[in-house]
Amino acid sequence: MTHEFAENYDVIVVGAGHAGVEASLAASRMGCKTMLATINLEMLAFMPCNPSIGGSAKGIVVREIDALGGEMGKNIDKTYIQMKMLNTGKGPAVRALRAQADKALYSRMMKQTVERQENLTLRQAMIDEILVEEGKVVGVRTATNQYFSAKAVVVTTGTALRGEIILGELKYSSGPNNSLASITLADNLKELGLEIGRFKTGTPPRVKASSINYDETEIQPGDSKPNHFSFLSKDEDYITDQVPCWLTYTNQTSHDIINKNLYRAPMFSGIVKGVGPRYCPSIEDKIVRFADKERHQLFLEPEGRETEEVYVQGLSTSLPEDVQVELLHSIKGLEQAEMMRTGYAIEYDIVLPHQLRATLETKTISGLFTAGQTNGTSGYEEAAGQGLVAGINAALKVQGKTELILKRSDAYIGVMIDDLVTKGTLEPYRLLTSRAEYRLILRHDNADMRLTEIGRQVGLVDDERYRVFTERKRQFDNELTRLSTIKLKPIKETNERITALGFKPLTDALTAKEFMRRPEIDYATIVDFIGPSEEKLDSKVIELLETEIKYEGYINKALDQVAKMKRMEEKRIPATIDWDDIDSIATEARQKFKKINPETIGQASRISGVNPADISILMVYLEGRRKASKNS
Repeated sequence: MTHEFAENYDVIVVGAGHAGVEASLAASRMGCKTMLATINLEMLAFMPCNPSIGGSAKGIVVREIDALGGEMGKNIDKTYIQMKMLNTGKGPAVRALRAQADKALYSRMMKQTVERQENLTLRQAMIDEILVEEGKVVGVRTATNQYFSAKAVVVTTGTALRGEIILGELKYSSGPNNSLASITLADNLKELGLEIGRFKTGTPPRVKASSINYDETEIQPGDSKPNHFSFLSKDEDYITDQVPCWLTYTNQTSHDIINKNLYRAPMFSGIVKGVGPRYCPSIEDKIVRFADKERHQLFLEPEGRETEEVYVQGLSTSLPEDVQVELLHSIKGLEQAEMMRTGYAIEYDIVLPHQLRATLETKTISGLFTAGQTNGTSGYEEAAGQGLVAGINAALKVQGKTELILKRSDAYIGVMIDDLVTKGTLEPYRLLTSRAEYRLILRHDNADMRLTEIGRQVGLVDDERYRVFTERKRQFDNELTRLSTIKLKPIKETNERITALGFKPLTDALTAKEFMRRPEIDYATIVDFIGPSEEKLDSKVIELLETEIKYEGYINKALDQVAKMKRMEEKRIPATIDWDDIDSIATEARQKFKKINPETIGQASRISGVNPADISILMVYLEGRRKASKNS
């Protein structure tokens, strides 16, 4: 079919949430003429749920986005009202940064960035159809029957795809925050042959700040020590005038109110059909599942400096409005709270992610990519990470360049995408540190060392960002060499100083690096013995040095595992393989192989239900094919 296109683009991104803005910025910065289409311009990079960025595992993803040349880290560093490093009492593998955002300002600043970006057109439009010819994307059609051509399309519709808001007995068609739902596009994706699932998520009520009795709550301040998500941010710009959060709890009265109204709760009455998030359940779900718990934590999180709205973290609910008010008033500090917005649940369609390649391109339609909650994930950070990868790969495809696939050993983003495309997901997917087998090398402090060269190679890391990275790497390498070279000898003067500090004296000569491996020795102590470096080191370089040196043995073990897995990842499986042609593999393995069509032996080995014997048979089969092909 021939269409008369109003405009021609290289890449069109559908949806301007956290995935959409990263995808469109990446494609345009890589030189592609790009259009970002959204139902409502005022909802660009909007936070319909919690007003925060980062947290466990998620904070590392934001660092990775920044290291690759994405925008989320820079934007939250411009708009936070509180910054806090989590898990500081634990090992470096699980430390992660979290920021409370000024919700409106975050959206406004990101919109400004998008509007000013070269090669990027921002347009308010409802996309109703992805145009496909001979299995290949050619463009999109809007609800007003405007046609735009594209060589690649990235769908990042979030919770808008056939979205329905549920509140008590009320259920109506809507995207997040009462925006329009995308109905026709949901039908179109089905018509294109994509398998669609149905998920559910929700938000808590918001209350008026001046109606809270803070004397009955516990203050949760931010950190005084500077920290940032972006490697470009400077310590001297750290905001010290931070807005605190507050902690309170549910109680037995709260639980009684919920229990007596469970028959009115949509998720128990049968109104909710979609599968909800395991790791962020509604308060009514928590009360039922954890009936033995006397109370549950609730964090009161301000939504910005210029608003009275406070987000009640931990009280996500779709209970009727009158029950929500009664529930709020049962909680310490909220006895007189004014509810400004009710909590609600939202159901939405997703594209089941086993239909995607690790580039986030669909397997059946060339040039069609999906990212974010459209793929069944939860969270702004997971969405942004996928959007960035989809945008990069859409641009690389248009330019005829080699695709980018982040491995599990490269990034948490790689772990997430591999989990989605290899295992699929039966519930809203959330990144956790436990999902990453190489988490000791996927830390927040070394994201740029892992990924900035990759971002540079694909054309997303600009000269200034690359200069900052190379300078940081130079400082790290030089100081590591110095610490590996200078020796501390077990002479009387040195040992007297060591014992005065409460440490065991030396018996043999040690390099400064070896001495620093002692748990109680930090970089500042080393400098007292050997003197400072010739140049002032960046505080983040010092943090990286301490971690890399103290955990060197464990890191090397992890790198050995990565090397072994790399060999399996390099063994490609031909796209033309006939899984029925392989004798002896288990029936379950054959079914999973047919469904997922793994591209490498490594990916095949991670599929649930596939055992080592199946992999051995597969490898023997592929070797036989290779030899037969060579001899023919």
